[in-house]
Amino acid sequence: MSGNGRRTTRSRTKSATEADGDDPLRNTKPNPKLRKDRNRAQNSIRIFNANLKVMLGVSVFAFFVIFFLIRRLVNPVEEVRRPRVVTPFPAPKIMDLPQFQGEHRESLYWGTYRPHVYLGIRARTPRSLLAGLMWIGVKDGRYAMRHVCQDSDELSTYGWTHHNGRDFGHQILVDQDMTLATSFLKSKVDGSGYGGDWAVRIDVQSKQSERSEDMLRTAHIFFYMADEDGHALSLSRDNLDVHEGSLLALGSRMDVGGWQLHLKSMDDLEVHYSGFKTNHIHNLSELVQENFGAQARKYGRLQLSDTSDGSPNILVFQVSARIPFKTDIVFVSGTGLQSSGVEERVNSLTGTSLTGQLKEKQREFDTKFEKIFNLADKLDSESMIAGKAAIGNMLGGIGYFYGQSKISLPGNPNLGGLNNFISYWPAELYTAVPSRPFFPRGFLWDEGFHQLLIWRWDVHISLDIIGHWFDLMNIDGWIPREQILGAEARSKVPEEFIPQHPTNGNPPTLILALRDIVHSLKRNKFTSTESKEISSFLERAYVRLEAWFQWFNTTQSGKEMSSYYWHGRDVTTTRELNPKTLSSGLDDYPRASHPSEDERHLDLRCWMYLASDCMHSIAELLDKDTKPGKDYGATAKLLSDFQILNQMHLDNKYGAYFDFGNHTEKVRLHWKENMVGHNYATRELVREVLERPELRLVPHVGYISLFPFMGRIIPPESWILEKQLDLISNQSILWTDYGLRSLSKTSSLYMKRNTEHDPPYWRGPIWMNMNYMILSALHHYSKEDGPYRDKARAIYDDLRGNLIRNVVRNYHQTGFLWEQYDQRKGKGKGARVFTGWTALVVLMMAEAYGES
Repeated sequence: MSGNGRRTTRSRTKSATEADGDDPLRNTKPNPKLRKDRNRAQNSIRIFNANLKVMLGVSVFAFFVIFFLIRRLVNPVEEVRRPRVVTPFPAPKIMDLPQFQGEHRESLYWGTYRPHVYLGIRARTPRSLLAGLMWIGVKDGRYAMRHVCQDSDELSTYGWTHHNGRDFGHQILVDQDMTLATSFLKSKVDGSGYGGDWAVRIDVQSKQSERSEDMLRTAHIFFYMADEDGHALSLSRDNLDVHEGSLLALGSRMDVGGWQLHLKSMDDLEVHYSGFKTNHIHNLSELVQENFGAQARKYGRLQLSDTSDGSPNILVFQVSARIPFKTDIVFVSGTGLQSSGVEERVNSLTGTSLTGQLKEKQREFDTKFEKIFNLADKLDSESMIAGKAAIGNMLGGIGYFYGQSKISLPGNPNLGGLNNFISYWPAELYTAVPSRPFFPRGFLWDEGFHQLLIWRWDVHISLDIIGHWFDLMNIDGWIPREQILGAEARSKVPEEFIPQHPTNGNPPTLILALRDIVHSLKRNKFTSTESKEISSFLERAYVRLEAWFQWFNTTQSGKEMSSYYWHGRDVTTTRELNPKTLSSGLDDYPRASHPSEDERHLDLRCWMYLASDCMHSIAELLDKDTKPGKDYGATAKLLSDFQILNQMHLDNKYGAYFDFGNHTEKVRLHWKENMVGHNYATRELVREVLERPELRLVPHVGYISLFPFMGRIIPPESWILEKQLDLISNQSILWTDYGLRSLSKTSSLYMKRNTEHDPPYWRGPIWMNMNYMILSALHHYSKEDGPYRDKARAIYDDLRGNLIRNVVRNYHQTGFLWEQYDQRKGKGKGARVFTGWTALVVLMMAEAYGES
């Protein structure tokens, strides 16, 4: 706008000057009476010409003054349109570092980066070619399409048994009596385009060798290619007879050049196809079902229509065969070059050659797993299988997303049609995900726990992921806690849960991984190249880490010095028994009954101690000067001051730490009847407060009570440490045979619903991320000189054994890792296929904990 304004003003100035030059006196006859006045006028004209440059200079100066004033006048409107919350952090992006370019970037270009589908492949680019698998399942005598991971499909088990995060993965999916084994392999050879080639093997087997029903004897699987950019894909030929040629489809893109898709099999296959042109690729399941269903109703055949829309950007290939059968699908890039050697490359990624490469990759995975975690002498074979599935699912669940977060700006009347939401800038995110069917997207506090495992497996991938997260930081140092980027990700989330609130944080758990990496760097645990890259990463990331810390330190600070509280609790709720604290990550864990600015949240204080201590370590490593307000060592010392901690959060009678706030225990939910019209009554559960709250400690023993213990702030000789060990080991409080419950059985809110529709979440069940942190602290205190060393060791051994045993048992009984575990019988609960922090069981097996 400003540039166009300047050009317009200059053109108007020039026109006015030219008009002045056409003096009407030139066409008038001389008049003696006017000679004197004319001479005076001519003198004036000469003076004007002499001072033309001065006048132009004054005009330009005046223009800029006016322009500046106009900008000041409209600036409030511009700030409403582009508020700080959607302004990127003004520093070089971490992902622009040289270490994330070149070979590193190309080696990670293709991958199984679509975790929300059973098998999905894409490139790490905003508008990619997509590939994926569907199949027809049978349940209760009816056909059903399988594509997107969802619990309602009721697969007996699915997940990666092996995955190295880069170029290999093996997955088992059991759907009723049918078992699909999918293998993924990447290859980069001479002639390949950018990112290389890849192959998928699909092996379909049946539990029963003899089938009586025809619908169960034949399997129908679908493999598709789709172009997010909308480029047309070409079918190799109308009649797809795989015995006449392996080529299915071809196309061209700027990134990979010419490409081809081939299918090869030794079995007798029938292939059909359908082509679609649409921008809504996330609705592909519905498109295929509609086409497939129309054919079934019209002709009674279970096959696609063998037709295509004009210039389709999606091609779906149906492969039907008698069970068992096996097929290899190969994507080759760079096919436009004469020296591309397509046939040789296809042959090398199919048949016996592919079999040999997959076996070698699996051996490499097993060898690396043992080298890193050293479990052979510690665990039985069942635990090893579960451990490999845990790391495999974590790495196989890594996804790539691109889009714009939706940011909530409540009460802003100027946004009008945007419904008080504004979009973040377009951004990419490479991240692990907590759960493929339930949470197939990035969660900030989950990711810190994910990286505790991933950095030990592949520090390059870990730094790549952490760098992507920090590049999402805005100018204030805030990072949206849940990343719902792109149409595919949004399709899995109800609309009301998509907006992110810029006043709310999330535990800075990425610091956990950075702390471990820095500690290992100082102990020379990395190669020379890795050490240089880590140092370069930390140097580039440091300014963002500072901004992140300062955001927490200013926006989440409490009334008292060195106190903090999570923002975002609902002070007006009439339906919640205890207003949730979603930003803490612990959702319904009991806090002060009446949210207020007087609250002091113990967990956030300990997170800030962890963050300041880590920042101090990084600053020392990078030899950073201490600046006013940024003395992280002094902040860490203050937040770890044992006397101040005890004054603010310790109940001396119980030897337990608690939150502080405006609280009463006398709150309940009760049924209230509401009349609708004249004759109809409805009931709802509403909150009832029976006693005036007062400022006090919030007396609920649970995970939050143990945060000073997890942070290793308690001196090893203190009587308070013994009290912590007693709370942990007491079966009436936290101890179970399956792990530590999240809330004590003695709590008034133990296993209580928070609303009519919210069952207890962090009010009893066992969570692996907190148990890992507690186990890590026990391991620490078991090695510290002090009177409670042996007691800590005994509790550590028992707790570690209980946690591993229960997760492994559930995995082999159900085929899944679970979000949480029941505190009474140890049964898996919540989301299954929880490929997130439950995978920390591998670090428990390996006894790999961050050192202080």
